[in-house]
Amino acid sequence: MLRQYELVERVKSYDPDADEVLLNRAYVYTVQKHGSQKRASGDPYFSHPVEVAGLMTDLKLDQETIITALLHDTVEDTLATIGDIEANFGPEVARLVDGVTKLSKIDTMAETERAAENLRKFLLAMSEDIRVLLVKLADRLHNMRTLHFIRSPEKRARIARETMEIYAPLAERVGMYEYMREMQALAFEQLEPEAYATLTGRLEQLRSQDIGQVDSIALAIKQALAAAGMQVTVWGREKQPYSIWKKMAERHVSFDQVTDIMAFRVICDNEADCYRALGLLHTTWQFIPGRFKDYISTPKSNGYRSLHTALIYENSMRVEVQVRTGEMHRLNEFGLAAHWAYKQGEKPDGQVGWLRDLIEIVDASSDAEELLENTKMAIYQDRIFAFTPKGALFQLPKGSTAVDFAFAVHTDLGAHTVGAKINGRHMPLRTALNNGDVVEIIKGSSAEPQLSWLGFVITGKARAAIRRSVRARERAEVAGIGELLFDQLVERFPVKLGKKAIAAALERLNLDDEDDLMYAIGAAKLSDREVMEALVPGSTADLPTQPPQGQAISIKGLTPGMGYALAQCCHPVPGDRIVGLRVRDEGVQVHAIDCLELANGVDADWVDLSWGDRSQGAVGRIRTILYNRPGTLAEMATIFATNHANVMNIELTNRDDPFHTYEADLEVKDLAHLTRIVSALRASEAVAEAERI
Repeated sequence: MLRQYELVERVKSYDPDADEVLLNRAYVYTVQKHGSQKRASGDPYFSHPVEVAGLMTDLKLDQETIITALLHDTVEDTLATIGDIEANFGPEVARLVDGVTKLSKIDTMAETERAAENLRKFLLAMSEDIRVLLVKLADRLHNMRTLHFIRSPEKRARIARETMEIYAPLAERVGMYEYMREMQALAFEQLEPEAYATLTGRLEQLRSQDIGQVDSIALAIKQALAAAGMQVTVWGREKQPYSIWKKMAERHVSFDQVTDIMAFRVICDNEADCYRALGLLHTTWQFIPGRFKDYISTPKSNGYRSLHTALIYENSMRVEVQVRTGEMHRLNEFGLAAHWAYKQGEKPDGQVGWLRDLIEIVDASSDAEELLENTKMAIYQDRIFAFTPKGALFQLPKGSTAVDFAFAVHTDLGAHTVGAKINGRHMPLRTALNNGDVVEIIKGSSAEPQLSWLGFVITGKARAAIRRSVRARERAEVAGIGELLFDQLVERFPVKLGKKAIAAALERLNLDDEDDLMYAIGAAKLSDREVMEALVPGSTADLPTQPPQGQAISIKGLTPGMGYALAQCCHPVPGDRIVGLRVRDEGVQVHAIDCLELANGVDADWVDLSWGDRSQGAVGRIRTILYNRPGTLAEMATIFATNHANVMNIELTNRDDPFHTYEADLEVKDLAHLTRIVSALRASEAVAEAERI
């Protein structure tokens, strides 16, 4: 563990103007606050924030970041508050510490919800200041280094999986490849211990058989370039076990079939020398087609720049070679952190444009599962490059479609997409894009995202935007249904209700506005009784709490006093031939004679029944398929009202543009009444199909 003076000396070595007094105070503060707390390893707890601060000094970050690293666990794990941090270390440090701090004490949330809320808070904080992410990544890296001290295998696996799915990809997206590789290696050891042990053993075996082979290949590359007058630095390394395991899984090959286990880096003085070195390598050794990538002319979204190629060395050995300048290498290994240190005090731009997509996903995701799913999609996939007709470059995950591209360009463009041209040809929207495709999106002013798009889009941004749009449309339609039901309910009052009554009802029901009220009614979240009582308190006093079914309808054939219920499977109405099923301890269920449930062999006595004189209050169910255009829902409601049918419930059951399917429960007098309503619906131009269920 770094001593107090060692940490201060590290900071002063690259930032002579750093406030030594403030750094010392932060070191002492974290030691005092964490006090006698211990880590799973048995070390004092304060050793962890001190080591995280040490990682930040390796990246030569500013003193506010170092102090944040020292204090990042004090609010979560001690009695310190954000107010205390601000009073002692200023508002900037307090803001950064708050961004890194998890949401604590959320005991009522499920594990997934808690993880999602922590992620939501973290993403929003790092969008404001990327240093929040840098501290968080260092925090996670040090925790992974000590993960083996945790006794619970389940907890180790959970932390390792979270690291592999969230934090390692985040490190990759901001170009911190050293952090990414170490996190992946440590997580892989926990998640796949047998595979890790096997691959580590095989690598050790190869190392013992080919002593010095990596050095000899690096020397051969250097000599080949020196012969052409180029002075370069070359070194090589074996790939990590996780990288090899991933390649084995992707290519469906064994360890012996993975040929490019070694990778080499060639460091040149300038860009021109990078391309010259590449040409010399390709003329000295055979290069493998399809494996060359130019990330210098077309950098990755995290700012990564390098030339990648693969060569066939002696004895058909395949080796991977990366060619870059010294400055590129510095930025590539530590990405945004290196950029921040180089332009201290300025916010990095360009490299973090993808953060805007993450924030859109946070805004659009409605629940924990959706947020976690979409965020992983946004940060954890291999990339392709596609262009607009004007040459603007966009990076997308492999397998992305024209719709994914449209949303990547702009959310509004994606929302109004009606077609796409790929390399000048009209292609289906579900077409997967290839590297280098030129994509032209065709807009429609009245177009909207379609639910069916979720079947083929793969980017988190597109999925979140589509779901948000579909939810908004569904909410509007449900609210429209609620308005119809509300109008019928208001007609029951002897006087006309004013705006004041509705405002008071909103307050009593704890709703924000009328739209929320209509949605709650349409979605059956509020009963008629609750709405009426909220509108006019006391108006339901004389209404029966649960009107017994059968009082308004008389049925012949029942023993006097015997209870009955109209079956919900067939919704019989007067005029249907009916039969009763006497179920022990449950009374009699009244079914239409042609009900499909009667063929299921119900264990009950059959009772011959017929309708009596009273028939008010029977409920029939109909299915109506409307054309999806303005006014059709109102047309259906008008038909119900004209035919004096009281709407008990109505629900949107299917959306298959250009049709919407509704199921409605209507209070009718008899079969003839219900038949007239179905006939009127079928005669309407707003209705494609109508039938009784």
